[in-house]
Amino acid sequence: MENVPFFTDDTIVFGILMLCLGLVFYTASINKGFWRSFYKFVPAILLCYLLPAIFNSLGIISPEWKELNADGELIEKSSNVYYIASRYLLPASLVLMTLSIDLKGIFNLGPKALIMFITGTLGIVFGGPIAILLISIVSPETVGGVEFDAVWRGLSTLAGSWIGGGANQAAMLEIYQYNPDKYGGMVLVDIVVANLWMAILLIGIGKSNKIDAWLKADNSAIESLKKKVSEYAESITRNPSLTDYIIMLSIAFVAVGIAHWGAGGISGLLSNNFEIFNDKSSALSSFTSRFFWMITIATAIGILLSYTKVKQYEGAGASKIGSIFIYILVATIGMKMDLGMVFENPGLIAIGLVWMTIHAVLLIGVAKIIKAPYFFLAVGSQANVGGVASAPVVAAAFHPSLATVGVLLAVLGYVVGTYGAILCTILMQIASGS
Repeated sequence: MENVPFFTDDTIVFGILMLCLGLVFYTASINKGFWRSFYKFVPAILLCYLLPAIFNSLGIISPEWKELNADGELIEKSSNVYYIASRYLLPASLVLMTLSIDLKGIFNLGPKALIMFITGTLGIVFGGPIAILLISIVSPETVGGVEFDAVWRGLSTLAGSWIGGGANQAAMLEIYQYNPDKYGGMVLVDIVVANLWMAILLIGIGKSNKIDAWLKADNSAIESLKKKVSEYAESITRNPSLTDYIIMLSIAFVAVGIAHWGAGGISGLLSNNFEIFNDKSSALSSFTSRFFWMITIATAIGILLSYTKVKQYEGAGASKIGSIFIYILVATIGMKMDLGMVFENPGLIAIGLVWMTIHAVLLIGVAKIIKAPYFFLAVGSQANVGGVASAPVVAAAFHPSLATVGVLLAVLGYVVGTYGAILCTILMQIASGS
C-alpha cells in the first residue's frame, strides 16, 4: 500500500475538516491576549487552509492514495470531500452570495480589475520562458529532455492550468503530447506552487490596508460597494426563522441542480453536434467542461435573482450561509496540499517557483504604477492561477459581495486559457533551444 492515510472514511475526514474550521473560528472570536495578537498577523482563512494541509502532510487524511484490493491489485482510491465541496457547495455559495449583488457597483469598480487580470495572464505567458532561461543557467538538465519527454511540453500543461483551469490543462496535454508517465511531476508542481502562492495571497489579505497604502491605491470604489451592500443587508436584517433557512437552502440547491442540468446539456450539445469541440487539441475543447458551465450558470442564476424579491433573503443571512460553504471549500482545498511535496523533484519545483515569482513581480509592478488596490492584484492573480474554484474564495475573503468579481474574471481565464498557454509554450520551446 502506498501513502494510505490513517483515516480513509470521508465521514471522518469531513469531521476533521470541520474541527479545523471550528478551532479557527473559536480562537479568532476570543479577540484578547495571545489569540488577538496571533490573528493580527495570521488571517483566519489562511489557517482554515493550512490546518488541513498539516493533517495531510502528517498522513492523517489525504485526497488520494493507493491500496490493495481483494485480488491483491494496487488500485487508486480518493476522497470525495473536495468534489462535493466544489460541485455542490461552491455553486450554492455563489448563488447565496450573489443575491445581494450590486452589479452596477461592480462595473463601477472600473478597468483596474481587468488590467490586473491581463497582467496576471502576461506574467504566466512570459514567466514560463524566462524561468526556463534562468534555471538553464544553473541546471541545464532540469529544463532538457527530447521529443515527448521535453520539459517544455510538460510545462505547457502548467501554463494551461495557471491561465485557465483543468480543462485548459488537459487541452495542452493533448496538444503537445507530453509523456504521460512523467505528467505526474507536472501535476506535483501545479499543486505545490499554486497552493503556496494562494497561501501568500491569503496572508496579504490580513495586511491589505498596509499594502494599499504602499501601492498608494484608491480603494474607494471597493469600500463604497462593500458599504452599500452592508447597509442594504442591515436595512433588511431580521431574525431568521426555520422557514427562512429552508427557503434559502432550497433556492441555493435548486439552483445547483439547474446549473448541473444546464451544464450537462450545454456540454453535451457542443460535443455531440460540433466536432471542433471534441478535438482536445483545439482551444475550443475547454468549452465542453461541465464545471465551467456549472459555475457560469450558478452565477447567472444568482445575478438574475438579485433583481427579484429573493434579494431580501440577504437580511436573513444568505451570504453568511454562502460563506460557510466557501470556508468548507477552503478546507478541502487545503487538504489537497502535502507540505512535504515541496522537497520532491526540487528542479521542477524551482522552475515553478521562479515562474510564479515573475508572475507576482509583474502584478506588483503594474499595481504600483496604476495604483490598483491589493484586492485587484489578489483576485486578478487567482482568476488565472486558481481558476473558478479559488478566485471567488479569495474575493469573498475581502467581502462576500465581491465573490462575483472573482467568478467573472475566472470565467474570462477559462476563455483565454488555451490561447495564452499556446503562446507561452511556443516561447518556452524557443527558450529551451528545441
